[in-house]
Amino acid sequence: MSALGERIETAFRAACAAELRAIKPGNVHDHAPGHRMTVADFEVSADVSAPHLARPGAGVGARIEGAVTATIAAVGQNTNLGILLLCAPLALAFETLGGTTDEAALRARLAEVLAATSVDDAAAAFQAIVAANPGGLGSAPEGDVGGPAIVTLTEAMALAAERDRIARQYVTTFADVFETGLVTHRRAMVSHARPSWVTASVYFAFAAGFPDTHVERKHGAATAAAVRAEFAEHRAFCAAEDLPALLEFDRGLKRRGINPGTSADLTVATEFVGHLLWNK
Repeated sequence: MSALGERIETAFRAACAAELRAIKPGNVHDHAPGHRMTVADFEVSADVSAPHLARPGAGVGARIEGAVTATIAAVGQNTNLGILLLCAPLALAFETLGGTTDEAALRARLAEVLAATSVDDAAAAFQAIVAANPGGLGSAPEGDVGGPAIVTLTEAMALAAERDRIARQYVTTFADVFETGLVTHRRAMVSHARPSWVTASVYFAFAAGFPDTHVERKHGAATAAAVRAEFAEHRAFCAAEDLPALLEFDRGLKRRGINPGTSADLTVATEFVGHLLWNK
């Protein structure tokens, strides 16, 4: 592994660890497991998928497929598909820049990476998605992952962009990550001394900012909208670092089977960019 590859691996593992340390109501974190998954499952997943995500010269699809295959072999379930769909193009953009500390340059190269995805990338990503079998996936009349790939990966994501926030990142050059996640992260670093509360602030920015599409796929649009409103109401508790109040909110969400997984995945992607650029 090259020095650049090692930097990508290190940043990815650090991003996954940062997300686990933070209180994220409804999701898995250090304070509580959930949805038949534990912190250890996610730690193992990050460790085994990192080398595939950082594999020098690999395309976006190959990185996703290799990382998902390694994850399922290690923990026997899907813990990180959304994370990998987001972080693979970021890793390739960073690698092809030769490493950078310039956010604008990384996003510009990311746009080039997304524009250059291929049908082979789509085929590999489809294989990974089918293997991971994410909850509430359903089917689509075009670009369905259960069929052969006939469009590029970014074109396939465009077909799903209206119903899936992760897919939407591919057609907005990761607008949520750069314009909500990183902006919130910088602001939270001023108001919170502990990194875990900075990460929690990013998670709340996503979960309170829009209906989580993982929740929407599993529970419907009305529930997703209601959960977004609940996060908006509880955001003050995050700002105040009120852990007991947030843990009670966490227990309530998990009793209802609510898991804002898309918000958590976007939080990892934000941390990943931060660790790449700022070398935290």
